Amino acid sequence: MQNTATPTHCPYCALQCGMNLTPAPDGTVVVSERADFPVNRGALCGKGRTSAEVLARNVRLTSPLVRDEGGTLVPASWDEALERIAAGLGRTRAEHGPDAVGVFGGGGLTNEKAYTLGKFARVVLGTSQIDYNGRFCMSSAAAAGIKAFGLDRGLPFPLEDIPKSGCVILVGSNLAETMPPSLRFFTELKENGGTLIVIDPRRTKTAEQADLHLAPRPGTDLALALGLLHLVIAEGRVDEEYVKERTAGWEDARAAAMAHWPEYVERITGVSVPQLREVVRMFCEPESAMVLTARGPEQQSKGTDTVGAWINLCLATGRAGRPRSGYGCLTGQGNGQGGREHGQKADQLPGYRKLDDPAARAHVAEVWGVDPDSLPGPGRSAYELLDALGTDIRSLLLMASNPVVSAPRAAHIEERIRSLDFLAVCDVVLSETAELADVVLPVTQWAEETGTTTNLEGRVLLRRRAITPPDGIRSDLEVLHELAARLGVEKGFPTDPEEVFEELRRASAGGAADYSGITYRRLAEENGVFWPCPAAVETADADEDALPGGEAPAVHPGTPRLFLDRFATPDGRARFVPVSHRATAEEPDEEYPVLLTTGRVVAQYQSGAQTRRVAELNAAAPGPFVELHPRLAARLGAAEGDPVAVVSRRGRAVAPARITHAIRPDTVFMPFHWPGEGRANTLTNPALDPTSRMPEFKACAVRLEAVER
Repeated sequence: MQNTATPTHCPYCALQCGMNLTPAPDGTVVVSERADFPVNRGALCGKGRTSAEVLARNVRLTSPLVRDEGGTLVPASWDEALERIAAGLGRTRAEHGPDAVGVFGGGGLTNEKAYTLGKFARVVLGTSQIDYNGRFCMSSAAAAGIKAFGLDRGLPFPLEDIPKSGCVILVGSNLAETMPPSLRFFTELKENGGTLIVIDPRRTKTAEQADLHLAPRPGTDLALALGLLHLVIAEGRVDEEYVKERTAGWEDARAAAMAHWPEYVERITGVSVPQLREVVRMFCEPESAMVLTARGPEQQSKGTDTVGAWINLCLATGRAGRPRSGYGCLTGQGNGQGGREHGQKADQLPGYRKLDDPAARAHVAEVWGVDPDSLPGPGRSAYELLDALGTDIRSLLLMASNPVVSAPRAAHIEERIRSLDFLAVCDVVLSETAELADVVLPVTQWAEETGTTTNLEGRVLLRRRAITPPDGIRSDLEVLHELAARLGVEKGFPTDPEEVFEELRRASAGGAADYSGITYRRLAEENGVFWPCPAAVETADADEDALPGGEAPAVHPGTPRLFLDRFATPDGRARFVPVSHRATAEEPDEEYPVLLTTGRVVAQYQSGAQTRRVAELNAAAPGPFVELHPRLAARLGAAEGDPVAVVSRRGRAVAPARITHAIRPDTVFMPFHWPGEGRANTLTNPALDPTSRMPEFKACAVRLEAVER
């Protein structure tokens, strides 16, 4: 084991903060600051500081587990476990066809593993039924970005541009708790004379930093954006020259916005007309401005239209494709961006190619050495795939996800998982979903393997192996290699991540997310490379750093800032998309009179499968709670800490009351990190956005009930 510090990146959110890892004599791993990485400049949140604790043997899985005849998971050899998985998946495929086998991935997988998992599903299993939990992250923003700009990348500019802008509207994001190191960019924005507007139904720690905080009713962000655009038009603030030179479709979008007059929007959202006018003034007066969205407006059954309305606001005011201006999405999961770029998503192939595009199929099939006609077509989206378990889909291979806690209508999804003929799970801990599996495989973690991730800026990063994994642990790449061989595919599934990345480069070449100009050597020398980064020189020479005759090749610098010259549409123009307000899929009524919204707390991450195993984080956030306004608590007769039942049409959750003026009186909030009776996603609504297939996590109708202690 080496004793020197290894520069690498945090395993949690999409900031992918830089850190150093050093093995200690007592067998632990020390996390220290890495000031050279521009995203966090050495700063780490509590999750990052304690991230090495999940590497300990007493926390993680160290042996394969198989379910015995009595129904108990017991240790087994790797050969037995792999044989059981191959037999289970193979049997389902033989008896019910390839689409009876499902594959579900995770936004924490490296690019190499995401790429290989997509290839495994389509080449080895021949199934179309693959998706991943990143569908629940930013799929609505991705769909809206593609409609408007022709390309989706979380942020089309680096985070360092934020402090240089004149105004930032932050919609539905609590960065102070979800991505704490990023808050410094917004502090610097204000120090530089810029203004911050936060839109959130709760007065969060982020909202407390804002120059202006709007607290709209959950699910009304679409109406709010349309009302702002209406005022931009009415007050003569449209950048007519920009609209004429760089956009298309303005007249239809203009007509749609003009139907949303300010008083009408005030009634829908609860945001006053004077506040709407103040937002327009603050946004339009500086030379530059940005809109950044996160899960709040995106996790809705109209999330694509909602993000589209905010993009329309940027386009109408000339705030896109210009320095220090633009629309961006704050990706949540560690590799949510790269995970869908390279094949985990149901309708995509590597390089962000569309699975139903014949040219894309031909290109990727050639790299894979298969017939394009052998590749299956697009499959179900994440929730639809999970909902089909036990019926159309009889067996499931699941990697790095915990849908028993994280999926909407979670009790129903748990039932569907229990009804499977066969379930195999690869994970680092025994999650609530892994506890239901027929076979569980222990796999290497971030610090024990090398691989690349792509952060929220589109910056491709190299995570370096810092320590040796415990005996009995294998990587996901080794698992897929072994399973492919047992299912009859001996070649094409290497276990070396750099070899996989070299193939990924070829598969992505010419695609929207082109990584072909990025190499491990380059990533080791630079603080990441922004895609698209095509290979500047194509050569068959094995030495990629030299051309025949010794001439040095031109190196593409990567693309930190997109759209400055043109948008990624055929004519280079951005597209306005006309949208109109519509209600949430489930509005409050007499039986369910309150709105529930969900989110995160600073000390836990996603389903909590890893962070709930860290003592310091559990001490800070030991369990779920129900946040409610004092007026609502008084009607219920609940005091601080009293157990409160939250009931929706899908189930019931119970958690202690947290009474605060920081939330609207018509709304309650629950964090979603815990299983059991406090599982927030027991309640949430799986109503899907028609374009992105994003579930409506952020708004559903509930009632509250007092519970005896």
